[in-house]
Amino acid sequence: MTAVRRRSRKLVARAAGRLGVRRDRTPQVLEEGSPLDYLFIVTYGRSGSTLLQGLLSSIPGYLIRGENGGAVFHLYRFHTRVAVSRKEQGPGTEPTSAWYGIGGYSDATAYQEIRRLILTTLIRPEPDSRVVGFKEIRWRQGDLGDYVSFLRDVFPGARFIVNTREHEEVARSKWWAKRPDALPAIAKAEGEMLALAERLGSDFFHIHFNNYVGDPQQLRGLFDWLSAEFDEARIAEVMSRKHGY
Repeated sequence: MTAVRRRSRKLVARAAGRLGVRRDRTPQVLEEGSPLDYLFIVTYGRSGSTLLQGLLSSIPGYLIRGENGGAVFHLYRFHTRVAVSRKEQGPGTEPTSAWYGIGGYSDATAYQEIRRLILTTLIRPEPDSRVVGFKEIRWRQGDLGDYVSFLRDVFPGARFIVNTREHEEVARSKWWAKRPDALPAIAKAEGEMLALAERLGSDFFHIHFNNYVGDPQQLRGLFDWLSAEFDEARIAEVMSRKHGY
């Protein structure tokens, strides 16, 4: 590295410090393999999940980002499409093959690079992050089981929280109120989520908004499952603030 480049980097670093730029932990995690645990909120819209996101992110070392519009699902579709093509088209080892190179697609490499992409762009761990993830309301019915299996391959050891709410309350809220099929649609989505949680056992935890929003003590089971301290003062402070819209 030239002296000019070294000096430029120092100037940039000093400027960042003066501006209070907060560095995330992503490069360290990716380059040094620093361990992270992964946690995701599985829910539907208007379930009160933004409050749960805030409660989780208030735990020291936790960083649970908000929704990403189902963008990660498209990474699942990308991986699935290539994997199916690899299986159907064969190795494609010769330049004369229309599918030249498809057999070299590596699941392990794909999972590693998809994890890198999501951590770098969406989650961006902070210096003290130990448990990271996001909440999402867009979980495609029919693909749910396979999609969650994909997430577990991308994020080894990942755990999931299913957040539910009384259907009548959800159906009266925002866009649901305009849908004549709101109640059956909510019931169908929730049924698939809970069925998946049942199959996957201890890696899933079900929590019901109406139980804990009026009685924070109902959160103790969740905090025990997370092996996190149940700090009543911190929880009360988070619950005193408006979350979502």
